[in-house]
Amino acid sequence: MPHEVLPQDTPQPDARPRLLLVDDEADLRAMLQRYLGDQGFVVRAVADATQMQRQLQRERFDLLVLDLTLPGVDGLTVCRDLRAAGETLPILMLTARGDPVDRIIGLEMGADDYLPKPFNPRELLARLRAMLRRNQMQGQLPVARQERIIRFGRYALDPVARSLRRDGEFLRLSSGECAMLLALAARPGRPLSRERLIELAYGRDHASTDRSVDVQILRLRRLIEDDPAVPRFIQTVRGLGYVFTPDAADASSSTAPEEAGR
Repeated sequence: MPHEVLPQDTPQPDARPRLLLVDDEADLRAMLQRYLGDQGFVVRAVADATQMQRQLQRERFDLLVLDLTLPGVDGLTVCRDLRAAGETLPILMLTARGDPVDRIIGLEMGADDYLPKPFNPRELLARLRAMLRRNQMQGQLPVARQERIIRFGRYALDPVARSLRRDGEFLRLSSGECAMLLALAARPGRPLSRERLIELAYGRDHASTDRSVDVQILRLRRLIEDDPAVPRFIQTVRGLGYVFTPDAADASSSTAPEEAGR
């Protein structure tokens, strides 16, 4: 009787979120690797930009935690170069300096969030989970929103794929930029305060500031406006915040949730 070969269980892929930590403080790397590992993350920790690039070539990651003050190439330059190369990986920047200008520059370079040192590891965990939720929103959108592409001018914004196309060509968006654009574009003609935009884009408990909203808007205008100084789509509402103003024909095909701006 022939020997029966029993089927072996197919190994299941590891569904845990994968995080790359770049920081030159060995003690901090070790502590965060243990703590975040215990919280369900797969954590790789390296000390500088060169090691980071090697890890990015070897593995896929869901999040990048990047220190501002690295030896050799600093975190701001690393962030800028990653975005220039088309990397859309969500980036949280750790800043050791107290000057809020450093945080603003980090956002301008393409970071999605920032956290000043010293920090409570639980706050870092909360921010990382919020960033993951924003990236995973496509599976949680109401059906009515999933079925519609938001069109304005030459652009098509897909809320499900969280992608933006211009004349059919995909444009590079960070997760923070995409979240902010969706918050605006899904509510055409409705003025939204900066506080409301933070809530819609990042969540009620996010610690963003009015200035960080302005930085994201500036980056979006540079991407979608013919003249960022005279915006057509994202206009400023003096004393309140911003309003998304597509063409009338575009607005009729855009998604318009029932929430009123406030």
